[in-house]
Amino acid sequence: MERQTKAYLCAAATVLLWSTVASAFKLTLGHMGFLEMLLGASVVSLAALFVIVLAQGKLAAITHASRKDLARSAALGFLNPFLYYVILFKAYSVLPAQEAQPLNWTWPIMLVLLSIAILKQPIRWVSVLAIVISFSGVLVISTHGDVLALRFTNLPGALLALGSSVIWALFWIYNVKDPRDEIVKLFLNFVFGWIFTLSAVLLFGDLRVPPMAGLLGILWIGLFEMGITFVTWLKALQLSRTTAQVSNLVYAAPFLSLFLIHCIVGEEILPSTVVGLVLIVAGVIVQQYASRPQGA
Repeated sequence: MERQTKAYLCAAATVLLWSTVASAFKLTLGHMGFLEMLLGASVVSLAALFVIVLAQGKLAAITHASRKDLARSAALGFLNPFLYYVILFKAYSVLPAQEAQPLNWTWPIMLVLLSIAILKQPIRWVSVLAIVISFSGVLVISTHGDVLALRFTNLPGALLALGSSVIWALFWIYNVKDPRDEIVKLFLNFVFGWIFTLSAVLLFGDLRVPPMAGLLGILWIGLFEMGITFVTWLKALQLSRTTAQVSNLVYAAPFLSLFLIHCIVGEEILPSTVVGLVLIVAGVIVQQYASRPQGA
């Protein structure tokens, strides 16, 4: 099998699995609280990542991590997986999955805004256009199409979903600055994230064994949202001749996710959700164009 074909297969498998997680979030939340779901999924992802670390011979890099590395992982682990998923899962607990999923997909636009504020990057007119397009999609989804009246159906839930995208963009900015191996970083982040999550559950949650349906849900989320798919996506990028050849497949994920939300969760997908998602993705694509070097 050709190298590029393997890259496409890895990328397609990853996108397909990512497309299932919004449905998994919503169904699993029917059996447990959002903190308990995060705790269980974190345990599963930690176990999966530990196996990957062992298989790749990177255990020594973890056991010999410096205090500075551990402190950095504690800070990043607080952002992701802890804070990011606490906010995201809470959003899914109060919003229909068809609203929470596309609103969370605004993170590339949030990344632009945070890069301007934190990294002092200049903003181009194309980026402004991308932001306007994506946030018009946010308004369409959050108001169920009643944009002119600005009648939000669940403003706190929409702010939570948007907040999760801010946390993810913030994590991405600081994670890129960390030169350590990606798998090592991810494992240590999840170790600290699990500690933060366990503390939150002991203080505010309900530590109990969920029913079988809940256990299957956290198994799926831990493996395919937080764990294995990260590795398969990295593999796809490494195998591909160019990043663009596989990264463009990601744009299919939110639309496939909506289809699965309808089929698996049973939500009737509103026209406003589809229109809003198209606008959000269009804004992200425009921003990708804006990110290209001048003259490219």
